[in-house]
Amino acid sequence: MTEKKETDWREALAAGRESALAGVLAECASRLRKMIEFRLDPCLWGRVDVDDVLQDVFLAASRRLPDYLLDPAVPVFVWLRTMTQQVLADTYRRHLGAQRRDAACEVPLHKRGTASSASISIAARLAASVTSPSKAAVRADDREHLHAALEKMDPIDREVLALRHFEDLGNDDAAEVLGLKKAAASNRYVRALKRLKDIMSEAGFDGLA
Repeated sequence: MTEKKETDWREALAAGRESALAGVLAECASRLRKMIEFRLDPCLWGRVDVDDVLQDVFLAASRRLPDYLLDPAVPVFVWLRTMTQQVLADTYRRHLGAQRRDAACEVPLHKRGTASSASISIAARLAASVTSPSKAAVRADDREHLHAALEKMDPIDREVLALRHFEDLGNDDAAEVLGLKKAAASNRYVRALKRLKDIMSEAGFDGLA
């Protein structure tokens, strides 16, 4: 994100508040949509509409906008992404509470409470990309293998991989999200991508999804 764009967004938000927020959110929607699609728990695939999540993000951001404008400590996109994380967490609790568990969720990844959400999402996305009938039959086992291997990665490397490769964020935005220097974020991504390729090779996958 350029400094001019960031300045324009902040000035628009300060002047127009909610009306301007809708426009800014629309400009960020494609990146936030990728984030939602990637981070959404596999148990909610087909049950939660991305557009509904984005609408909830707008409502949450509208409530918090005055506080953000008083102290805009992070770029606008990073702030909106944080709002999106919070909405996803609320969505998860609402749909997957103890009283609403789904049989489709009864897989070894039930250790979600302690596992990294990034490793769960990466494993699910890669396993879901399998198309051959023979591989599809053991997709759950593939997902477990990938998940276990991803959990052994450095948490920041795993997260920068999620941001860069699966959310398609640029290095600058990924660095802002993680609170890293740009060079450090870039180096971590190169290292994490190599490790992911090794993990996929060990699991019998031919390439990245």
